[in-house]
Amino acid sequence: MTRPRAILGLLAALALAGAGGGLAVHRNADRFDHWEHRELFPTCTGCHAGAAEPSRPIWPSATDCATCHDGEIERRVDWAPPPQPHPSNLRFTHGSHAEAAVKRLPPDSVTCSSCHILRGGPWMRVQRSVVRQCLDCHGIETAHLAAPDTACATCHVPLVTAVALSSERIAHFPAPPSHREPGFAEHHEPSASCATCHARDFCTSCHVNAPEVPAIQALALDRRSLAIETRLEEPASHQAPDFITHHGRDARRRATSCATCHTQGSCLTCHVAQPSVAASLHQAGAGRGAGARLSRRRPPSHGDDFSERHASVASATPQNCAACHARADCLDCHRPSAASGPAYHPVGFLSRHPASAYARETACAECHNTGQFCADCHRQSGLTARGPLRGGFHDAKPGFLLGHGPAARQSLESCVTCHAERDCLTCHSAQGGRRFNPHGPGFDADRLRRRNAQMCTVCHGAAIPE
Repeated sequence: MTRPRAILGLLAALALAGAGGGLAVHRNADRFDHWEHRELFPTCTGCHAGAAEPSRPIWPSATDCATCHDGEIERRVDWAPPPQPHPSNLRFTHGSHAEAAVKRLPPDSVTCSSCHILRGGPWMRVQRSVVRQCLDCHGIETAHLAAPDTACATCHVPLVTAVALSSERIAHFPAPPSHREPGFAEHHEPSASCATCHARDFCTSCHVNAPEVPAIQALALDRRSLAIETRLEEPASHQAPDFITHHGRDARRRATSCATCHTQGSCLTCHVAQPSVAASLHQAGAGRGAGARLSRRRPPSHGDDFSERHASVASATPQNCAACHARADCLDCHRPSAASGPAYHPVGFLSRHPASAYARETACAECHNTGQFCADCHRQSGLTARGPLRGGFHDAKPGFLLGHGPAARQSLESCVTCHAERDCLTCHSAQGGRRFNPHGPGFDADRLRRRNAQMCTVCHGAAIPE
């Protein structure tokens, strides 16, 4: 057989082998038995003329078989050539592959048996293809599925181009050995060679950061790729005993790595009171994987008796509690209603609450309506101001009048609980009262006037000094 014919025979075998060679099984049962006909056909092209001449069919016709199987010489057979080529993701055509072989190989160095019969095997002991011999010809020294990723495109087209392959065939693609190595899912890098078996839909089933990865975006969409089953697995690093304790530090150092598998919802499952910790991650949405599904669980430090001793821990390290808890969690137990449940504040807190409120040890407004709750209590206790400068609430602080300016600048919102602007103007006005200068040292009147001239009219009216 001439060299072009031999190469075309090779291609016919590979085309039948299907995607990846993993489906190259012998199907001689109930089909044409080459071995039984070995003495009748001295050449392959007697039946497979298309292997040598692309214009002719690769399969014989049913009438060719009837030449012998006419019911008298041999029993009749019910056989017809395949109506269309066998589904495959192989790149070649017989003609183009034969032309390429002619250019680089010695004459008659490749025959049909080079690809269809085991090296040294008997004539007509035909296989669809001997993949090892094909790889040797192409200079690939490894096992078929262990070949470098860059070698895939030598023989295979991208999955999205192999439109004839069914989802069932794709689901049975054999996995390369590299894909079964420990840690592969954690450390694999998407590349163009992934397109041989995968499409973007497959990657986005796990990758939350798919829109930010150019190699994934370079893949075309194809829902058939989801036929290959995959699931997001926990990396080995996440199984360390102290992972929960140190994962925040690691996340700050390698936020982009976390963004591969986690959405903002992953953080907010636990960090409900700290939405800022999830700012570096992506929100779930179209074109992104659903990401890791987490469940909030009780840490080891919260043993069975923790509810009885958590007060001291919460007081000593409130920032630790704030990592997972919001103040509303505390109020669920400590103040389920205004009139029942254990007290949130410790015993004797009422006597020192002014200092705590002034120093903002806690945010009173998270539980109390300061304009109503505080005023009602003070009114009932007789601690109400009888005038802008007369006794009342501030009586406990002798000389408060002399130091009220710094207090107002530090916590003006505390003042407005009881006072209105008119109380200040009783003294601090350029138009009346005691005419105390409200402006501190270094006051820049021009700058303030340019920013908000209306503020000046409160005291100065329309006659704003130049």
